Amino acid sequence: MSSVFDAIVIGGGQAGLASGYYLKKNGLPFLILEASTQATGSWPHYYDSLKLFSPARLSSLPDMKIPGAATHYPLRNEVIQYLKGYAQRFDLPIRMNQKVVAVEKSGYGFTIRTAEGDKYQARTIINATGSFHSPYTPNISEREVFRGEVLHSSAYRNPDRYRGQRVVVVGRGNSAVQIAVELADSSHTSLAVLRNVQLTRTKVLGIDLHFWIRAVGLDTFPFWRFGKKPPSPGSVADLDDYRARLKAGKPDQRGMFTSFYPDGVVWPDGTKEPVQTVIFATGYRPNLSYFQSIGALDAEGKPLQTAGISISVPGLYYVGLEGQRSFASATLRGVGPDAKYVVRKLRHYLKNHF
Repeated sequence: MSSVFDAIVIGGGQAGLASGYYLKKNGLPFLILEASTQATGSWPHYYDSLKLFSPARLSSLPDMKIPGAATHYPLRNEVIQYLKGYAQRFDLPIRMNQKVVAVEKSGYGFTIRTAEGDKYQARTIINATGSFHSPYTPNISEREVFRGEVLHSSAYRNPDRYRGQRVVVVGRGNSAVQIAVELADSSHTSLAVLRNVQLTRTKVLGIDLHFWIRAVGLDTFPFWRFGKKPPSPGSVADLDDYRARLKAGKPDQRGMFTSFYPDGVVWPDGTKEPVQTVIFATGYRPNLSYFQSIGALDAEGKPLQTAGISISVPGLYYVGLEGQRSFASATLRGVGPDAKYVVRKLRHYLKNHF
């Protein structure tokens, strides 16, 4: 392709759509490359009952409110439909089935190559694939001998196939608790944790906690300006009586098992217990290998960036990284402000270099 775009956005999920909104608003020629068949990010791959941890009124992309009552916590499928509608409403230029496999520096700025064999030229790049691509599973002793099923939460959909089973969910975050509570209705389920789950009330004085966090400025506080990253929240939103469910032992919490054995897991006290399924809700790691050759990543494969601006490759930007500029950076409510900031920096770069 001979056209040279001012910007190419890699990823058509919530971060890519927010970036596209501000690029279009600023009149910049750009293109969004999406690896899948729809611009909905990772949402279609999450479990069926996934619920946002913030209410609708605090969970929208720029200039388009997510449907539903202000206090409603949107479900996965509602978010998917919202993202589809967002791309259509703003007529964003998205090319589907364009999985980026290589990025090279060129006289124009960058050459981007996709798995389909297509090539694109751009003066700048916004990587909007976020951090949630490579499921992370810790290395637990004797896993290879376990005869049951081991999966990451990214492969979990609903409790149907696990009914009546002995299931262990590893993790103490929102997804781990949501999945374990759901499974506990129809199976014997435990949470395996290093520390007990910490729960946070969703409302203070009858108003959602996220409103207060935003009102005092903590939600978007620029930790990066002081050379720091936002501390991890470390707690789970008590959306559906989780506190009562955990107190009742449905699911129960146990110290993380030390190893597998052929029929199950070995608990810290040495007890062996037969288990059919182990689900790791242990998060994700970034997979940005297409930037490795241009010096954009550190030794661990993490982007060398501050507040979404590459510190090693001029013209390279990021939106959607966890903790990029604030607590909210990797969320529906956070990608908009980050995209606005990044596009402003991108425009300044274009003005001074092209």
